[in-house]
Amino acid sequence: MGADVSTETVTTQVPSRLDRLPWSRFHWRVVIGLGGVWILDGLEVTMVGNVADRLTEPGSGIEMSAAQIGVAAAIYIAGACLGALFFGQLTDRFGRKKLFILTLVLYLTATVATAFAFAPWYFYIARFFTGAGIGGEYAAINSAIDELIPARVRGRVDLIINGSYWLGAAGGAAGALLLLNTSIFPQDLGWRLAFGIGAVFGLAVLVVRRNVPESPRWLFIHGRQEEAERIVREIEDEVARETDKTLAEPEGSLTIRPRKTISFVEIAKVAFTRYPKRAILGLALFIGQAFLYNAFTFNLGTLLGTFYGVASGTVPLFFVVWALSNFAGPLLLGRMFDTVGRKAMISLAYLGSAAVAVGLTALFYAEAGGVVVFIAVLSACFFLASSGASAAYLTVSEIFPMETRALAIAFFYAVGTAIGGITGPLLFGALIDTGDRGPVAISFLIGAAVMALGGVAELIFGVKAEGQNLEDIAAPLTTADEKPA
Repeated sequence: MGADVSTETVTTQVPSRLDRLPWSRFHWRVVIGLGGVWILDGLEVTMVGNVADRLTEPGSGIEMSAAQIGVAAAIYIAGACLGALFFGQLTDRFGRKKLFILTLVLYLTATVATAFAFAPWYFYIARFFTGAGIGGEYAAINSAIDELIPARVRGRVDLIINGSYWLGAAGGAAGALLLLNTSIFPQDLGWRLAFGIGAVFGLAVLVVRRNVPESPRWLFIHGRQEEAERIVREIEDEVARETDKTLAEPEGSLTIRPRKTISFVEIAKVAFTRYPKRAILGLALFIGQAFLYNAFTFNLGTLLGTFYGVASGTVPLFFVVWALSNFAGPLLLGRMFDTVGRKAMISLAYLGSAAVAVGLTALFYAEAGGVVVFIAVLSACFFLASSGASAAYLTVSEIFPMETRALAIAFFYAVGTAIGGITGPLLFGALIDTGDRGPVAISFLIGAAVMALGGVAELIFGVKAEGQNLEDIAAPLTTADEKPA
């Protein structure tokens, strides 16, 4: 351990006190205030897909090519990766709450700037900083959610919150149907207003988020035991008043040595020397879902326009159907991640979506069934894939020690997404630009292969985390039986 680790110990029941709480309005406040970011992300990412074809048209005010749309997607993902790493370290150092406020403000500023884009280079810059804000949110929000939600429902709640991304996607797509209607809005205005939707919703989330407390788990690990106890006591009092019942006694306690910071070197050491199998698992899950998702999300509009002749103003209608199928996956399957178990369900999601993707490839290459059948099979594929993608964030948040949680999410998101999330949009965008179904079909198969690898990794290295306290899945680095260096 570093010199910032205290030689004094602190014994706490904060984790067990939080995990034994019945579901309450407090938990709904956490879900809405923190989970709302995924709706924002859904609006942002799929908004580009919805308006992509419009941006390539003369008179749009920016006139980008399909390849440039792919570049913009890759730049957004690069911003998200770097933002996750930068803000992830700050989240573990300065707290969840400060960072989930700061990163949301950055997102709001950048997405408003996107609406004023007049050239590809400006669009790229605005998308980079929008991505940086969203990437920072991933680290701050996922860590805070898992530290505040009771263990018995953590899986389903986490999956549904992450899956709410697709509610934003569906809402943005539905709004784009109106905004891209040139009989209502000029060709160079509607797509700009589309980005404003995210900013308005973000302000509403910011208001709710101000009432979400700092994570008590983060507070006690950083030596702020009294503050942690006060926040938990306030939560318990609120829940007791709401339920009009005496809360059950907490079971078990945890003794740790408080610490202030953790370096990238130490988290890499923890991940790859103490938990090497878990590190491989995290990378496999993130690379698989990042490639498949970002490739389709950023390029579906141009794919439909190029190969199925779908008009740019009609593309959002297909996005709505696809997005709702993605939300339905975590919503309907989420409970099973807590009952059947993480390992079985995650492997099913990854391997099942890979199998359907192979069928989608054959359908696309043979030009069979038309656009309706294509969207139907694509929706079936992502019904499964969406649960797996959400479970990737849940997995990394659960399987590494408390002190490294936000940075672990950031690290595996950034590395996995840099490999899969940047190459996917670039490859798909460039191949769609050729207008040839053959190369595009091959990229479909690549997506299926990386998802299948994620499923195999889960079968081999998966961790049975359902119903367990976070501290039992991965003991804190500063538990009292471990002597500081």
